Amino acid sequence: MTRPLGGAIQPAFTVGTYNIRHAQGIDDRLDLERIASAIERTGASVVGVQEVDRHWSSRSEFADQAQWLATRLEMDLAFGANLELEPTAASGGEPRRCGTAVLSRFRMRESRNTLLPRPQEGEQRGLLEAVLTVRVGATVRFATTHLQHDSAAERTAQAQRVTELLAASREPVILVGDLNAWPDAPELTPLFDRYDDAWTEGGTGDGFTYPAESPNARIDYVLASPGIVVTKPIVHATPASDHLPLTADVTIPRPHGGPE
Repeated sequence: MTRPLGGAIQPAFTVGTYNIRHAQGIDDRLDLERIASAIERTGASVVGVQEVDRHWSSRSEFADQAQWLATRLEMDLAFGANLELEPTAASGGEPRRCGTAVLSRFRMRESRNTLLPRPQEGEQRGLLEAVLTVRVGATVRFATTHLQHDSAAERTAQAQRVTELLAASREPVILVGDLNAWPDAPELTPLFDRYDDAWTEGGTGDGFTYPAESPNARIDYVLASPGIVVTKPIVHATPASDHLPLTADVTIPRPHGGPE
């Protein structure tokens, strides 16, 4: 395991992205433990998770999936609610939320969720950011998003806003998520102009992540600021969701003059 502070700290660690479809597998079975086991097997120290429910509805048995996964995996949690409904008796009086999460073995210094534009009034999407201390003297801004699935116009506006938000970062950036478009889609150009694509940098094969039962599309990504060394991107086979998890190893550059 990568140790976040002190001791013999490994310079590289694994990051990942996984659209879990509220833990509904390709067999239509709801199984959070299967999702947790899939994440565990990837060896990721930090993972961005999309389509996560918190007391949302009967589709996920009103469970707090984000907290359950964080507890089960013994990882810190940041959650971004992009959809929210009023509490009900079935939700135990808890607000009903759906969105994205960051699960991290590193110390989480701060987090924020920003709602993204939806010019055609599509489903609300967001950008969830967490600043992580990955070793003494080194931090990274880890972000995850899930762009609109059925509108290039909305993805264009959302990708541009994500680029603007992350451009202000003082830390090197790792952006992961389900972007719902191929790498050559025009709407993703602002992101690919600024960040390196892990699969392009070192992937072998097609990198398809969707649909899980017979993947034929590359729409899930690990992107990183220039200067971050990205190696060993891997797509992991699992029936736990309709997407496959994607991971890559990253090394964060040591700040000039920073502690060894």
